[in-house]
Amino acid sequence: MEELNNQNEEIIQNRKEKETNENPEDTVLDPEKESSAESTLEHPDHKKEKTLRSKHRKEDKVEEMEQEVAQWNDKYLRLYSEFDNYRKRSLKERIELSKTAASDLITALLPVLDDFERALSAMDTSEEKENPMLDGINLIYGKLKNILSQQGLERMKATGEEFNTDYHEALTNIPAPKPELKGKVVDVIQNGYLLNGTVIRYAKVVVGN
Repeated sequence: MEELNNQNEEIIQNRKEKETNENPEDTVLDPEKESSAESTLEHPDHKKEKTLRSKHRKEDKVEEMEQEVAQWNDKYLRLYSEFDNYRKRSLKERIELSKTAASDLITALLPVLDDFERALSAMDTSEEKENPMLDGINLIYGKLKNILSQQGLERMKATGEEFNTDYHEALTNIPAPKPELKGKVVDVIQNGYLLNGTVIRYAKVVVGN
């Protein structure tokens, strides 16, 4: 009897095992194995997300570097512009300085020219027609005048010109010898001079009224 019961249990056990093998979907998986499987399935998404984050970081870095390059380029252009303006301004100042560098010296020599002209005027009125001293003074005066002319010195034209306070200094007024000389320079007491177009001495004149 006992042997028969054992056989029946084996038959029942075998039947259960057969049913289990025929329905594998009913088999319960191990929770750890199931979690590992899910993790394996999600891994490509995580990898893609990491790749996108890395790409965004690189793009941000490139944009930051481009902004820095633009800032340095702007600073360079500003610096170059300032230097170019400084160079032009310095060149202009040197040119102007070279024109008037000898202004003080030439101004100091103007009375010497006046003395030469007065001496020559006085000697020309003398009765002596041949005067070696006059020839020597003329020669020295001519050389001095040429040297100063090469430096930009120019005598003003005053006699008969319209009186102009930018160039003339009126010492006195007299009745005009002719109607057309009213308001004009009648006589020059002291010659005025320009140095490269700039007045270095006003002409002292007599004006007709």
